[in-house]
Amino acid sequence: MRIRRIAVAVTALTAVAGLTTACQDSRVAATGEGGKPKVTIMVGGLEKVIYLPAMLTQQLGNFAAQGIDVELQSEQSGANAETALVAGQVQGVVGFYDHTIDLQAKDQCIKSVVQLANIPGEAEVIGTKHVEQIKSSADFKGKKLGVTSLGSSTDFLTKALAAKAGVGADQYTPVKVGAGQTFIASLDNGGIDGGMTTDPTIAQLTNTGKAKVLYDLRTPEGTKAALGGLYPASSLYMSCDFVDRNKDAVQKLANAFVATLKWIGQHTPEEIAAKMPPSYSGGDKALYVKSIKDSIGMFNGDGKMDADGAKNVLEVLSSFSKNVQPKKDSIDLSKTYTTEFVDAAAKG
Repeated sequence: MRIRRIAVAVTALTAVAGLTTACQDSRVAATGEGGKPKVTIMVGGLEKVIYLPAMLTQQLGNFAAQGIDVELQSEQSGANAETALVAGQVQGVVGFYDHTIDLQAKDQCIKSVVQLANIPGEAEVIGTKHVEQIKSSADFKGKKLGVTSLGSSTDFLTKALAAKAGVGADQYTPVKVGAGQTFIASLDNGGIDGGMTTDPTIAQLTNTGKAKVLYDLRTPEGTKAALGGLYPASSLYMSCDFVDRNKDAVQKLANAFVATLKWIGQHTPEEIAAKMPPSYSGGDKALYVKSIKDSIGMFNGDGKMDADGAKNVLEVLSSFSKNVQPKKDSIDLSKTYTTEFVDAAAKG
C-alpha cells in the first residue's frame, strides 16, 4: 500500500508540474538557464532568404551576447505563425508586418518591434509554358496561382496585384503550395500556373528555366512600381501585452537583430552564406549565394519602420481585404509598430 501511495503522489506531483507549465503566462517571458529571459520565436520559413536575419542572429551569437535565450521554430506559413502567436504558443514571430494591420482589424493588438525590411523580397513567378498567357496581373483571371497558404502574406500580395488590375480574388484560384520543393513540384505537375514565392526558390526556378519573374518585389523600384510605394515586410512582431510587460527582453532582442542588420551591411553574400547552416544551400552553394545576392538589398540597416511605407501597406490591404476595407479609417498604425527599441539599440 505504501508503494502505491508513493506512486499516486508522484503522479499527482507530475500532473501539477505539467499544469504549472501549461499555465505559464504567455505575456511574460519565461526564465531560461542561468536566469536568462527565454523567448520562443516562430519564423515563417527559417530557410527563406527574406527571414535570413533570424537564423543569422543565432549563428553570429548575437542573442547569446545580449543574455537572452532564444528558441527559433520554423513554420512555412506566416498565417500559421500568426495563429501561434495569438494563441500564446510563441512570444514572437519573424514574419510580414502586414499581419499586424490585418489583426488590428480583427481587434488584436500586435506590433512590429524590429522592422527588418522595407520591401517584400518576393516575386510573382510564372511557369515558362504560361508566360505568353500571363503578361500582367490582368491575366490572372482563371489561373491557378501558388501561395504558401491562404491568409499568408504571399496570398495578400497576390490579391493586391490582382486588385490593382481589377481582378477579384474570386476570379482566380489561390493554391496552397508552401515554398521550396513543394512550390516547384506544383509548378512542374501543373498544379499551379505561377505564384508568389521567395529566394532561394526564385533562384532555383529561374536558374533552371522553369519560370520567369513577372513582378519583382525584391527591389525598391520593383516594389514601388507594383504596389505604389514601399511595402515594409519582414519584421519581428509580438503581442502588445508581451511588449509592454517585457521591455528588457524585447530590448535585448532588438539589440541582437540590429547588430545582425549592421553585420549584413558590412559583409558579402558569400560571407553571409558561409555563416548559415549548410543545409540551407540545398547542395548548391553557388545558387544559394546568388539567391542572397538577389535579395540582400531588401534589408535595412537600423531596424526602423518607414512611416510612409506603413501607410502604403494599409492602402494596399484596404484595396482587397474584407477585414481591413471597412475599418481602414479606424486603423491606428501607431499601434502596429514601434521604433522605441531600435532607437535605443542605435544609441548602444
